[in-house]
Amino acid sequence: MNVLVLLFGLLLLHNGVHGARILGVFPVGAPSHYILGNSLLKGLAEKGHDVTMVSPFTEKNPPKNGSYRDIVLTGFAEEHERSLKEMNLFEMEKKNFFTVLPFFTTMMIEACERTLNHTNVQKLIHSDEKFDVVIVQFLNEAQQALATHFNAPLILFSTIGASSWINQAVGNPQPLAYVPETLIGFSYKMTFSQRLINVLAYVVKLGMYHFYMFPQQDKLIKKYFPNVRNDIYDVMYNTSIVLLNSHPSIHQPVPYVPSMIDVGGLHLKPPKKLPKDLQEFLDNAKDGVIYFSLGSNLKSTLLPKEKRQILLNTFSKLKEKVLWKWEEDILPGKPPNVHIAKWLPQQDVLAHPNLKLFITHGGLLSTTEIIYHGVPALAIPIGGDQKLNAQQIVNQGIGLTINFQEITEEALIKKINQLLTNPKYLKNAKSRSDFFHDRLVSPLDTAIYWVEYVIRHRGAPHLRVAALDLSWYQYFLLDVIVVVSAVTSLVTYVLYQIVKKICSICCKPQKQKLKSN
Repeated sequence: MNVLVLLFGLLLLHNGVHGARILGVFPVGAPSHYILGNSLLKGLAEKGHDVTMVSPFTEKNPPKNGSYRDIVLTGFAEEHERSLKEMNLFEMEKKNFFTVLPFFTTMMIEACERTLNHTNVQKLIHSDEKFDVVIVQFLNEAQQALATHFNAPLILFSTIGASSWINQAVGNPQPLAYVPETLIGFSYKMTFSQRLINVLAYVVKLGMYHFYMFPQQDKLIKKYFPNVRNDIYDVMYNTSIVLLNSHPSIHQPVPYVPSMIDVGGLHLKPPKKLPKDLQEFLDNAKDGVIYFSLGSNLKSTLLPKEKRQILLNTFSKLKEKVLWKWEEDILPGKPPNVHIAKWLPQQDVLAHPNLKLFITHGGLLSTTEIIYHGVPALAIPIGGDQKLNAQQIVNQGIGLTINFQEITEEALIKKINQLLTNPKYLKNAKSRSDFFHDRLVSPLDTAIYWVEYVIRHRGAPHLRVAALDLSWYQYFLLDVIVVVSAVTSLVTYVLYQIVKKICSICCKPQKQKLKSN
């Protein structure tokens, strides 16, 4: 194994690309999305590359090697926070796929235009800068035209792994019998009715994108990139590779075309020493600690009062200590065994040996981190890909899930006790962690290798599948189905006529006999 790692390292060194100019575009105001893009771009800068990062945030500790420059989308992070409060994500949990999709699609189009129209992005577009590769976060199709504009290869980065959004960009198959749509949240073990809904959701989403989303994105390309003559499909299908925030230890195995690369966990780092108060809290927890966090988008302070009270009552009855990410200074009614903090170094907390359980919203970064550290989890998914991630946690036997609307003291205590007392969850979590760690090279090094691969070869057209050259009806074999149906109908009709003729001939003598009698 060590020899293989050494050989791979020598290959990276021999084929290294030094001082390449790399543009990364991660415009979403969610910190979790920025963490992934920032981890990749910083890693590339540390390899000696000249990196430019377009995002709503500023890197406070830029790498010493290479060059790291921020183009900040000023106002985006603040607008994101305001939107979260106005939307009330806890209410979104009640909505189904068919009501969420139009809202989500419109929001993506508006966000894409805000990015392209931002003063700092406009300065970039109208500059004479050159780039060797452009990395764009998925779901921003018009922004992918930056690669065409700068005459550079395009790399997509999917923050949620494989999905129908990514599949159509690279011609990847999506067997609907066991690959659920991301926003539905079904398990891969679907019932007949769920498979029916999954097919319907896929068709509706496909129609929404091809007849509404993509035409709108095409208008944005023409508006903001007047020199780009390519249409939306030419821009999308120009993708060299896709870096996926995924890994078989995290997601179920699904088909991949060669241009799809798993780099799930590239943001993970070795645990560091905790701040003194947290270190003491965790060290002195003789019965263990339960960690409760709803991530960066969902704020515990915005929980409905009745749900917050249920959590407080439940935690007060536990012998374990509880570490709660609470975004204000005071939590009314806080039990003695609960410690609150506005921000927590989650990876370092999960690495502590006294951490027994993580109660999470089921975001993909949190899901990745529980697998990395081998910690059982109780997922309370709200929206996005969280329900799908929660089902993965259940299927892998590393945790349980509970619907937000169904939370009661009795249900919470029952599931928490089940996870703490049944050793199978911890055992499965440790096994899953072993799967995650058993890799030839780290996910970050894998991502860097493939980015440099694309730079070395000025793209990766040899990884492009022929599916992208087919029209939609050819891809789904509709032309073949129509011809086969027509031929089958014709043959059936001819056979019917032949049988009818034979019957009429055979029956004629019989009729004549009857008449004579």
